[in-house]
Amino acid sequence: MKLQKYFAMAAALLLFAAAGGLHAASGDPVAGKKKTTMCIGCHGIGGYKTAFPEVYSVPKIGGQHAAYIVKALQEYKSGARSHPSMKAIAAGLSDQDMADLAAYYATDSVKSAGK
Repeated sequence: MKLQKYFAMAAALLLFAAAGGLHAASGDPVAGKKKTTMCIGCHGIGGYKTAFPEVYSVPKIGGQHAAYIVKALQEYKSGARSHPSMKAIAAGLSDQDMADLAAYYATDSVKSAGK
């Protein structure tokens, strides 16, 4: 039974990777820190809530897995996710920008600051 679970998890990871979930450019956290201007206005304020298009609690992204951040930004850019502000911001990001931002926000220093 354990072997079946192992193979099922391995198959799921392979499908995820094939769908682009694990593909991302190598990010530079130093470059990413320089690109946070559009992020810190919302994600840099603990407990911040937006009022447009509806009241929405802005998630903390400090300490989040880099692959998740890249995937989320790609989905905002493609329209798979629909928050208007994030869609507009992601539209102007290159794959390298996304990887750099993700590498920065995944660092331990940002995680401990809770940004």
